[in-house]
Amino acid sequence: MANKTSEAPDAPQQDSVLSVHGDTRVDPYFWMRLTDEQKQAENPDEQTQQVLQYLEDENAYTETVMQDTEELQDQLYDEIVGRISQEDSSVPYFKNGYWYYTRYEEGQEYPIYARKKETLKAEEEVLLNVNELAKDYDYYNARGLKVSPDNKLLAFAEDTLSRRIYTIRFKNLETGKMLPDQLPNTQGDGAWASDNQSYFYTTKDQVSLLSNKIWRHQLGQAVDNDELKYREENPSFYIGVTKSKSGDYLMIWNQSTLANDYHLLRADRPEGDFQQFTPREEEHLYSIEHVGDKFYVRTDWDAPNYRIMEAPLGSTNKAQWKEVIPHREDVFLEDMDVFSRYLVLTEKANALPKLRVMNTQANEEHYIQFDEPAYVLSSATNPELDSEVLRYGYSSLTTPTSIYDYNMRTREPELKKRQEVIGGHNPEEYVTERLFAPARDGKQIPVSLVYKKGVRENASTPLLLYAYGSYGSSMNPYFSSTRLSLLDRGFIYAIAHIRGGQEMGRAWYEDGKMFNKKNTFTDYIDCADHLISENYTDSTQLYGMGGSAGGLLMGAVANMAPDRFNGLIAAVPFVDVVSTMLDESIPLTTNEFDEWGNPKNLESYQYMLSYSPYDNVTEQEYPNMLVTTGLFDSQVQYWEPAKWVAKLRDKKTDDNLLLLETNMDAGHGGASGRFQRYKETALEYAFLLKLEEENEQVTN
Repeated sequence: MANKTSEAPDAPQQDSVLSVHGDTRVDPYFWMRLTDEQKQAENPDEQTQQVLQYLEDENAYTETVMQDTEELQDQLYDEIVGRISQEDSSVPYFKNGYWYYTRYEEGQEYPIYARKKETLKAEEEVLLNVNELAKDYDYYNARGLKVSPDNKLLAFAEDTLSRRIYTIRFKNLETGKMLPDQLPNTQGDGAWASDNQSYFYTTKDQVSLLSNKIWRHQLGQAVDNDELKYREENPSFYIGVTKSKSGDYLMIWNQSTLANDYHLLRADRPEGDFQQFTPREEEHLYSIEHVGDKFYVRTDWDAPNYRIMEAPLGSTNKAQWKEVIPHREDVFLEDMDVFSRYLVLTEKANALPKLRVMNTQANEEHYIQFDEPAYVLSSATNPELDSEVLRYGYSSLTTPTSIYDYNMRTREPELKKRQEVIGGHNPEEYVTERLFAPARDGKQIPVSLVYKKGVRENASTPLLLYAYGSYGSSMNPYFSSTRLSLLDRGFIYAIAHIRGGQEMGRAWYEDGKMFNKKNTFTDYIDCADHLISENYTDSTQLYGMGGSAGGLLMGAVANMAPDRFNGLIAAVPFVDVVSTMLDESIPLTTNEFDEWGNPKNLESYQYMLSYSPYDNVTEQEYPNMLVTTGLFDSQVQYWEPAKWVAKLRDKKTDDNLLLLETNMDAGHGGASGRFQRYKETALEYAFLLKLEEENEQVTN
């Protein structure tokens, strides 16, 4: 462990020459890259010792610089955790004769999964107490809980390293004993066949970590005897196996950026062969769900914003599909949920969602929507096909997450639970707004804001602008009790719904990826400029934040417009774009060529090189920056932010803060457990508040 130091670490430079397309790049920090074996070795070699020492030195420097905020960090952590109910429980949902729910006990970090038979007054049966399973590990994550059709067995997956490599285990729910069966190197999810003995699961390539094989495991048999049911040969596809809502079909899904397809097998015929639903195409994205004598298909076939089709059972010919909901230019059909007598669609128009409820027997329909300027609305857990009750969730920047049961026949909602904020929360004390910022090419970029009443007296207001802008992921304006610690201290919180997401439809995503990627960065800068011009803040009190691909955004913005921001927080940032995308041994690389481009192609290489944050670090002033990562991150390898910080230290011409914080035990999602992760949040907020305090000292 390194000692606290006031001197920023000076990482040694060992030039590595990287050449492609006749172009040569010199990477002085390529040496920081370690394999998993090196990181976990009992007797680390010299390179490993050097890398780990550098990361520890950076952590020690961060601790020293932030030492004057230690009391504040403790206060923030206590505030954040203090708003969360220690003893909490989810709203129970009914499936196959049981009510299922998740609850937490006071002082415990992990959930307890439980159920009650037939009625909520029945005796509780604990499926899994994750606190007991996690007690011997620094990191523990349980996921993919699946109960067998006869309700007697539980399958679940555990990760004890934070690399998202799961071992599937089985529990006898009648005896409470764990079965000896263990399935290693899996994706985590799986599906039971109807015989309650066959379990289908997905394994990963041990180098790239891409899911590539589907297996059938017979309980009581050795894993070596498991039957290979499907192999994915194309490394640009993720795969997995699930079960239809009807329970009648096992479904293998395949997904790339531009295309996907499904293979189906009757759940009561586990030894059979999967049959392709419809032939895979170069560009066709769709999802399916089985109801009665047909499948509903949500498809982008001749429909960029998607439409709904019906396909008869056994049909592999798209010509036999029948259109149910046509494509609309101004409405993005985001999702569907099926019932025996109803079809529920999640639609989004002008960056706001609404639920469309269709009675498929009576041929009637209506909408569920809310009136706040910005909100989140989506179908929730609805496992029962034969139901007329829709469970949905609602939240906004001021309204805590609320779960409703909605009778689709009577159109009556029942509030089942609203997120409790310990200590109280009055939405009337806060203001939420939706703005549209003009982009330099004429597009209007939605911006969602929230702040406490009375804060907006002048432009001298600190504002944190968050964004992501990749993979078509929409950044929804949801409530966060954590965020209150900033709002109550005078911050405005804003979300820039930039291109690369799908807030404004599929075209919004297409216009922010591949050779349009720079639109993501300029949209964010234009949103920042608009907030400044509209007197919400100024450049001395404007802060930016993004994680993963949003960390790439922070890195690009730091190079392109460093004068707009007083500080940036880049969490697990994807910043070494070209080198990572050139290396197909790195997890996830091949799956993302259609998102970023393949730099083995000259045109893609040149475009990616023109914005890659690491490659474009230059001698200029940079904002204050806090960069976070995890040593065992499988999504964005730790060496990307580590190299980036080292290069920034060498090149930047200012005295602004540059801090790197590495969680030496965790990966992409940070610390495990219910509360420990908020220590990272407390550090981030303390960083912002420290900069604001220094602002006030300069002003005064």
